[in-house]
Amino acid sequence: MSDVLALTQELIAKRSVTPDDAGCMEVIADRLVKAGCRCQRLDFGAVKNLWVTHGQGAPVTVLLGHTDVVPPGDANLWASDPFTPEIRDGLLYGRGAADMKGSVAAFVVAMERFIADHPGHRGTLALLLTSDEEGDAIEGVRRVAEHFRSSGQAIDYCITGEPSSMQTLGDLIRVGRRGTLSGTLTVTGIQGHVAYPEKARNPIHQAMAPLAALASRQWDTGYPEFPPSSFQISNISAGTGANNVIPGTLRALFNFRYNPGWRAEQLEQEVENVLKAAGLEYQLQWHRGGEPFLTHDGRLRSAVREAIAEYCGQVPVENTGGGTSDARFIAPLGAEVIELGPVNASIHKIDEHVAVADLERLPGLFRLILSKLLA
Repeated sequence: MSDVLALTQELIAKRSVTPDDAGCMEVIADRLVKAGCRCQRLDFGAVKNLWVTHGQGAPVTVLLGHTDVVPPGDANLWASDPFTPEIRDGLLYGRGAADMKGSVAAFVVAMERFIADHPGHRGTLALLLTSDEEGDAIEGVRRVAEHFRSSGQAIDYCITGEPSSMQTLGDLIRVGRRGTLSGTLTVTGIQGHVAYPEKARNPIHQAMAPLAALASRQWDTGYPEFPPSSFQISNISAGTGANNVIPGTLRALFNFRYNPGWRAEQLEQEVENVLKAAGLEYQLQWHRGGEPFLTHDGRLRSAVREAIAEYCGQVPVENTGGGTSDARFIAPLGAEVIELGPVNASIHKIDEHVAVADLERLPGLFRLILSKLLA
């Protein structure tokens, strides 16, 4: 069994449902200390963060990942236990196989091989891991980035191991991400009997038109290297369960994924204008999950593009689609950031898996990128 396959299986077997690391970082730190690395814990609250470095000075090249996974759901729906790694027909099954314990294991093996071949490499090679990427993402890389900013820790290049590939390893890399902005809207009405609507105020009826206006609006037509911004309502709840009662409140959850043509405060004001114009009595809480970022074509994108062409025999698509990742906290530090990892077709799903062949090639791809940046 290859090193990366064995380590991935060992990590999958640890029930590290966010924000629990379940001992993954101890395994990783033990290995990298033996490779000559320095390890530092940067824990905040219940969240564990690991900072591993080798070498010194610039450029600082960071491999960024997370050891936490999303809950498996009903384990009975899985073909095999989600935390018992199993190989079937060339695929490794288990929660986190693709997102992203496979990439984390590949990072570790790539670092071991690179350091063995280039013990005196230029600059600093680093690994940053958190146990809170899939959850609130408050005490993880967000807090570590704040610590780095205050301590003066620079980062030049960052490779995030998120599963970016669509069909084959290396066919797509993320070079930026849209911003994410979430809102929790509570509309207050007056509860009453449905037969006497004049004595009540129905928050559902009041909220329908402004929410429909927000949902149907074309917020923009895109931005260079970014798709159009989107607004999605993810949940609406109201009522007592009885069909003859007008509810007293309505609660709606919604989210923006927005490109650099907007700032979060602008979107917040646009929503407030619509709600106020509708005459609603409401409360609105905002959560700014991260601003949009873009890594312009430079040294990192060039190195990754060259490595994929040499190692995978293809030219990757480079875009800013998809969801979000911890890369959004590293980019504001001034770093060039890309996301590269295995095929993402099964992430967060029942029977999550990664192709064993892709997994075993991944350390070599990361090692080649490191060679172009640091060797």
